[in-house]
Amino acid sequence: MSVLLVQHGKSLPKEQDPERGLSRRGIHDVERIAEVARGYGVHVASISHSRKKRAQQTAEIFASALRPEGGVHEKSGLKPLDDVKAFAGSLKSQDNIMIVGHLPFMERLTSFLITGDVERPVFRFQNGGIVCLDEDPEGKGWVIKWTLMPEIG
Repeated sequence: MSVLLVQHGKSLPKEQDPERGLSRRGIHDVERIAEVARGYGVHVASISHSRKKRAQQTAEIFASALRPEGGVHEKSGLKPLDDVKAFAGSLKSQDNIMIVGHLPFMERLTSFLITGDVERPVFRFQNGGIVCLDEDPEGKGWVIKWTLMPEIG
């Protein structure tokens, strides 16, 4: 099983949109990364997102490119400060899944899955980028399999 972790695309400031939906740049970056993922043949069975507008919009853009059989749905436990360990315990699927959320949650989840320590940073996310984690077949944890990021450098 692989888990594709995505930090939502860049959002509008609260003064411009109280719900903080995606900015034009955010939409562009997510569409570009989603098309690259589709071009590489990335397959996901479903896409989960937090209830926040920017995460939902990001998930829908990825869904339109990747066409997950299980669709797109809201999932609790993905807010910025939610319990990473509790969420990690819910990862039981045998299918590849995509999870769209927020910082610091996504970075802390990645750290926990790879090192067992939420405080030990292992990767810096970018808005709209994908970090693909692969579960070790012998049950020895997770590794970063690949990433797609909007910016290099």
